[in-house]
Amino acid sequence: MITLPHWVAQGLAVMATLFVTLFGIALLALIILYFVDATQRKDAIRHNFPVLGRFRYLFQFLGEFFRQYFFAMDREEMPFNRAEREWVYRAARNKGNTVAFGSTKNLNSVGTYIFSNTAFAPLESDTAKTKVMRIGPYCKQPYDAPSFFNISGMSYGSVSKPAVKALSKGAKMANCWLNTGEGGLSPYHLEGGADIVFQLGTAKYGARNDDGTLNDEKLRKTCSHEQVKMVEIKLSQGAKPGKGGILPGPKVTEEIAQIRGIEAGKPSISANRHPEISNVYELLDFVNHVRDVTGKPCGFKTVIGDAEWIEELCQEVLKRGVESAPDFITIDGGNGGTGAAPMSLMDNVGLVLKEALPLVSDILHKYGLRDRIRIVASGKLINPSDVAWAICTGADFITSGRGFLFALGCIQSLKCNKNTCPTGITTHQKHLQAGLNPEDKAVRVAHYAKNLVHEVETIAHSCGVAEPRSLRRKHVRVVQNTGMSIAMDKLYPRPDVIEQL
Repeated sequence: MITLPHWVAQGLAVMATLFVTLFGIALLALIILYFVDATQRKDAIRHNFPVLGRFRYLFQFLGEFFRQYFFAMDREEMPFNRAEREWVYRAARNKGNTVAFGSTKNLNSVGTYIFSNTAFAPLESDTAKTKVMRIGPYCKQPYDAPSFFNISGMSYGSVSKPAVKALSKGAKMANCWLNTGEGGLSPYHLEGGADIVFQLGTAKYGARNDDGTLNDEKLRKTCSHEQVKMVEIKLSQGAKPGKGGILPGPKVTEEIAQIRGIEAGKPSISANRHPEISNVYELLDFVNHVRDVTGKPCGFKTVIGDAEWIEELCQEVLKRGVESAPDFITIDGGNGGTGAAPMSLMDNVGLVLKEALPLVSDILHKYGLRDRIRIVASGKLINPSDVAWAICTGADFITSGRGFLFALGCIQSLKCNKNTCPTGITTHQKHLQAGLNPEDKAVRVAHYAKNLVHEVETIAHSCGVAEPRSLRRKHVRVVQNTGMSIAMDKLYPRPDVIEQL
């Protein structure tokens, strides 16, 4: 018989006592939960299956985290599938984009883009080369934008301080612009040295009086920064047309409140529209006023529902003179994203970009304003094929928000509105932000932007053009429900230009 040392026997006895105690506590807890569930009448599952019914909520909670890893196929998840996210992750890490054995993309699905390659591609290089494009030719300080792919509006508040720093530094490295979002211009937007587009939302954050009206002096001061290149008046955004910005109270810190000119700790909810703008005439007046105050290009961002007002806008521009036109129009698709929006608006309101972009481009072409007003396309464009399609369709520039969030490390946990983002991107909790290194993420932001531009230039070269913006609708075909594709210029023929009024 083996005799254990005294200290070992004593340790085992303590462990046995502890085990029995914990087992007893657990058993008691289960008994209590059983009676609580069996006697309550608010939840049928818990009443009919005491204790076990609680696991339903646990699995429901964990399901959104594990679905993308174990259950969803590569190209079936929403809002972005695994294949789309993985491309961004690889691009952000500057990994190779070559794949083996063939595409996993179903090229027979209705709506799939197929680009028409030329039989004799140019020999000078293996990519088309992007040229600078001027915005605001009638401004005191026009903007020569170097990149067609840029960072969409994400305010300091909706995203964290280290995220804004990373975006600013990454935009500078990639030589693209960074849109501030409607939360005002923060020091962190400027820190990286990037070109800035100042977004003027309905609450006029960063350029407002106490009553929410526009303060010209504050606007002039904000836009006097050399880095601020343009002003974008936000009329609406894709995820919530007809509703203003929403920043939950826990995310309105003292610093964010000071930058925005509001009270800390309370939800930041902006108006559903600018009170100064109720028709196209007032919109043009406001655009020209902002442009006069700042001396810089000014345009507006909108979601398209009914496009008749765009026609009215063009008619009024022709009456006033082309110099009165907005310098650009940002078209946000109804499938755009945001950190917080009512599902009824996010799911059901506003035309998706596939329909809105050709519609607006054709109207501007019809009135001879296509070269005067630049078109910026926004809304779920994160991969080269989507960006190349937008250029073919009529866009001069593309902006992306969620693509750059993925470059920062977003895992699509869908916690943007909870202040509990596990990657530190959309939270103001310091311990969660600690894992987001702005220096490292800035490099990934730059890699993503540069690699996407390179891939679009590669597609353009394959189509036989020397510059990506030379892509036209004839260069892309769209698969129909017959399984056959049709050239886009046949689906959306350009209208004839009308005689100017």
